[in-house]
Amino acid sequence: MNQELVDEIEYTKELLANSGFFNREDIIEILEEQFIEDDIDFSNIEISFSQKDNSNFKVLENAFIKLSGENIIAIHNCGYDIEEGVTDAFELFVHLKNNKYDPVGFCFYTFEDVEEAIENNKLKITFGDFENSPDKALEIGKIVFSTLKESNFDVNWDETVNNQIEISIEWDKIFDENKEYEMEGAFEAYINNN
Repeated sequence: MNQELVDEIEYTKELLANSGFFNREDIIEILEEQFIEDDIDFSNIEISFSQKDNSNFKVLENAFIKLSGENIIAIHNCGYDIEEGVTDAFELFVHLKNNKYDPVGFCFYTFEDVEEAIENNKLKITFGDFENSPDKALEIGKIVFSTLKESNFDVNWDETVNNQIEISIEWDKIFDENKEYEMEGAFEAYINNN
């Protein structure tokens, strides 16, 4: 194995472990998929998980629960990038509509955003509405912005629909096997708060 590949595997493994969204089996499965052409056996790979305390993430989680109660679908670790995230948010919207709910908008951050938070202590949050209305999307953005501000995050946003809301956060999420995040968790949080 060349050094570049070793470094890439190490980086990916650490990123997945430090994100706090994956257990050991998930990480091995993702590594196997990502490096499928390299035919590597990951079954004995050493994975060290974050020893942080989840306190910053808990504040973010509570803000997302509050947003769920504001009729906004709030999704943690939603897709790999924004395009995937928007697709997932709309899929969840349809699912909620079929269950007689009527969410007005969404907010989420992607795995790419988690990576930036781990590296730079900044998390970008995407928001929008389901009718493609810039006015409604801006309203959603303002609700997300003020909820994050009330949660005592240092929030940066230019109050336009074209830019994400950014918070300063030292990423400290630890894996919790008893909690669902992503789409399942957002669905649960929305239903429990509406």
